[in-house]
Amino acid sequence: MSSETNFNISSLGANTFSSPINLSKTTGDKIFNFVEEHDRILADVSLESFNTCIENKTSPACLEKAGPREKLFFDSKKTTAAIVSCGGLCPGINNVIRGLVMALHYFYGVKRILGVQYGYEGLIPENGHEFIDLVPDKVKDIHEFGGTILGSSRGAQSVEKMVDSLVKNKIDLLFTIGGDGTLKGANAIGDEIEKRGLDISIIGIPKTIDNDIDLIDKSFGFETSFDVASPIIRDAHNEATGAFNGISIVKLMGRDSGFIAASTAIAMPVVNFVFVPEMDFQLEGENGFLEALKKRLNQKRHAVIVVAEGAGQHLFGEDSKTYTDASGNIIHQDIGLLLKHRIKAYFDAEDMKCTIKYIDPSYIIRSAPANANDSLFCNRLAYHAVHGAMAGKTKFVVGRLNNKFVYLPILKVVNKRKKINMEGEFWFSVLQSTGQPFTM
Repeated sequence: MSSETNFNISSLGANTFSSPINLSKTTGDKIFNFVEEHDRILADVSLESFNTCIENKTSPACLEKAGPREKLFFDSKKTTAAIVSCGGLCPGINNVIRGLVMALHYFYGVKRILGVQYGYEGLIPENGHEFIDLVPDKVKDIHEFGGTILGSSRGAQSVEKMVDSLVKNKIDLLFTIGGDGTLKGANAIGDEIEKRGLDISIIGIPKTIDNDIDLIDKSFGFETSFDVASPIIRDAHNEATGAFNGISIVKLMGRDSGFIAASTAIAMPVVNFVFVPEMDFQLEGENGFLEALKKRLNQKRHAVIVVAEGAGQHLFGEDSKTYTDASGNIIHQDIGLLLKHRIKAYFDAEDMKCTIKYIDPSYIIRSAPANANDSLFCNRLAYHAVHGAMAGKTKFVVGRLNNKFVYLPILKVVNKRKKINMEGEFWFSVLQSTGQPFTM
């Protein structure tokens, strides 16, 4: 990461209000200290990066440390906040909503908190989605359930109309919970607000079950995804071992990045083959998958295959039709079914008996409630998002980098998707766990 990278966060103006949170500025008094504006976290903690900065006499790329500030931009007693969730479901959305409401209400005394229904659609009055008043009693138990109490939707809406709605309802803070498209929309809303000279803060909490948001260590819901997938893999393994030459194919989520499939394989080490979108694998030939599968069956008489939904799209041919969802994301063709049909045809031609089971639990996984570790993570993200918002920061996301919570400009995390490094230690761990050929 270049030392010239600019991670500066936009601010609405000078902070003149004292925080109602009674924290400290003294080290050693056993009370948490306010975070200073000059507190920074290194973006790259490698020795190589350090030495490069020394040699070039440059400052390292740094990010703002997340946390409560002593001085605030907003007068908390007169502040109105709104929360919106967009895109596909993901474990932990309700946890984030609950954390935001609790932090706004109890930390800062914000009394008016609005829930925007059905994604950005809810900011367009013509759609008829009324706001919901969010108070602690309404949200205190929602972390026990999957999904989102606010509802969600995909697709772009008029930025101008959304900002008009914020102004009409005197909303000072808009917390957006969503992935790549949601965050780009949030940044566009922030640009329109800036153009109009308004004092409204726009905050992003990155949500993607695929863990493909760039720069940050992980996104919430990701750990729950492979936690929920693990017993499914166990059952798929039981199915496979219950038949002569039994084969179980499990398709997991992962449109452009294969972190769920790869992590599940390591967490549940009965998986023999993993296919992710980052791979360019072939079915036929000496080093192809089908030959490797045949060797596996001849040795062990069963096999478990995990495939990410975006893997192997090159196998469908250039003539296959391409469709997109309302957010503009490519809807991938079913690689699980293709593998099932090609495996059957291959072993039929070999006159080799096999039993194939295909399992797609994707929607069950993404609708599950967050596990304990994700719940912890969601709450901390929510708290840090509120602290940054009350300090007048805008067009930023909160995330964890190098195990530290930081604020990042929205535009820095939506430039590209995070992907598995096929030469990295993580993927090497997958290969070691599965035993699949390195050259496949």
